[in-house]
Amino acid sequence: MQTNYKIAYDKGWQELKARIPSEVAFRRRVLFDEVKQQFTIRFFHDEYLLDWEQETVRKISDGQDAEIIAAIIILNYLSYSALCPEVSSSWVSLKDIPNGGALFFPAFRKNSIDVLIQSFGKSSSLLLLCGARMGGVSAPMGSVSMVFQALPMIPICVVLWEGDEEVSANATLLYQPSVSDLLHIESLIGLGMHLVDQLKKLADEQPL
Repeated sequence: MQTNYKIAYDKGWQELKARIPSEVAFRRRVLFDEVKQQFTIRFFHDEYLLDWEQETVRKISDGQDAEIIAAIIILNYLSYSALCPEVSSSWVSLKDIPNGGALFFPAFRKNSIDVLIQSFGKSSSLLLLCGARMGGVSAPMGSVSMVFQALPMIPICVVLWEGDEEVSANATLLYQPSVSDLLHIESLIGLGMHLVDQLKKLADEQPL
């Protein structure tokens, strides 16, 4: 692990272990096995096992360690807040989220939204194909849009307006307002970047 990521990973475990596992499981809608001392949590289309004693985060399907960014986000989701916010049906942009959303939005647009436009701006059908492989479900916005269940209480909506010779393509990532009570702003940004990165990888794998 790179040093900064290792620090964040260790801090995530430290914050999680300051809480009561059964309360965390209830509050964040995950499972906790009291005998094995393990959490089970779905992150996008994969399930992960968090071992309380060994302080590991591993993908259930192959037993491999989670990617460090994914592990940090999962730990932050479990430990961040004692609140259990109401789920909303509305959507907001990152720039509308308190505690830094507007401040970080320009960089987020460059590193996430612009990548979406470059990868899918001329092929909304490709987004549907790649999104379905990540468990995305179509939604009625833009040229195409898909909702991804990133974590048990955190959906993300990707909206794409396909471009042509006359109109430039555009895109956005949307969150529910309650997300500010569920993740640090840094982890929220990382969540969006992770989704876009995975979608781009799937797009790059498609035959020309």
